[in-house]
Amino acid sequence: MTLHPMTLHPVAWWLWALAAASVAARTTNVVLLVLVAVAVGRVVALRRPASGAPAGFGMFLRLALTVVAIRVVLQALFVGSTGATVMFSVPQVPLPAWMAGVSLGGPVTAEAALAAVGDGGRLAVVLLCVGAANTLATPARLLRYLPRGLQAFGLATSVALTAAPALAVAFTRIRKARRLRGLPVGGVRGAVTIVVPVLEEALDRALVTASALESRGFGRRGEMSRGARALSGAALLSGPVLVVAGAYLLLGSRSVPAAVVAGGAGLVAAGLGVGGLGLRLAGSGLVSTRYRPDPWGAPEWVAVAAGAAAAALAGFALPARVAHPDPWSLQPPVLDPAAVLAVALLVVPSLPAFPNWGFPFAGFRFRGFRFKTFRGPAVALRDRP
Repeated sequence: MTLHPMTLHPVAWWLWALAAASVAARTTNVVLLVLVAVAVGRVVALRRPASGAPAGFGMFLRLALTVVAIRVVLQALFVGSTGATVMFSVPQVPLPAWMAGVSLGGPVTAEAALAAVGDGGRLAVVLLCVGAANTLATPARLLRYLPRGLQAFGLATSVALTAAPALAVAFTRIRKARRLRGLPVGGVRGAVTIVVPVLEEALDRALVTASALESRGFGRRGEMSRGARALSGAALLSGPVLVVAGAYLLLGSRSVPAAVVAGGAGLVAAGLGVGGLGLRLAGSGLVSTRYRPDPWGAPEWVAVAAGAAAAALAGFALPARVAHPDPWSLQPPVLDPAAVLAVALLVVPSLPAFPNWGFPFAGFRFRGFRFKTFRGPAVALRDRP
């Protein structure tokens, strides 16, 4: 099946991917992890933007497989294996007495290998979810929606994220051009002759970017008093400090009194409030516009709601025997209706009918506005006179 690419709001794609990662992080069931990975891969394959690079998700897939392999190798070589079903043995290296409890080599059992696959697979699927979000909505698109107070940080990060791929493309193009001309491309001499044009092109691109920023008035500020500027800086500094202090108290909630836990929660809430106030004050003095903002409509709400429902099912409805099967019994992992429903909800953005849900008024005119469906949702555009 081949569907037309659909561009959702980048925040919606990242929220959906984080929900899928939450489902994967709450289980070591190999079958459920494979189903989540297949669901995420299906959405990426069918909804990847036309300009998206498929190699990006492939890189995350290779990284995920590498994580599983490393986890199994570490289990076999260093952690040791317990269980009755011995698959093979690795030559064991004797260790000194002061390293008691650590083994190097020995028998590798099926129970230990299955446990390692479950633990490694959980991290691998989380990485796949991050790769899916990165493919469906690049971080550069997401950074456009940072608060105004972080506008400079978002722009600098966006430029940095796009600089490395641009340099790689320039390097490949220049190297290919030199090879076609019969010029050397290998060795120190070839590298020097390639690096200089690449750096020259990077400098030209930087000058073009600076000119574009200057022409658009980047960095201009509105009227903001000195007191408001000082208050915003203090709030931006104290907010994260309060959040970290509160999180530190909450992490020790098993061994500290309930009053301390309540105080930690209060510090986290206060830190979030102070940080939000600082961002609001810092952004009040900025004058900025947004070029071609992404609309947020029914498809975004459906994707986010489906991901949130899947995460809620994985967090509250999965029984322990499904979420964390016992690998030492060598019984095949089982699924229940909640697990199947969670996976089905993650596949919702890839359904053929998804782009046009909730838009029965495409083409409808009302008081000078016409509704037209570009990427699925109906966008209101004022008719030209």
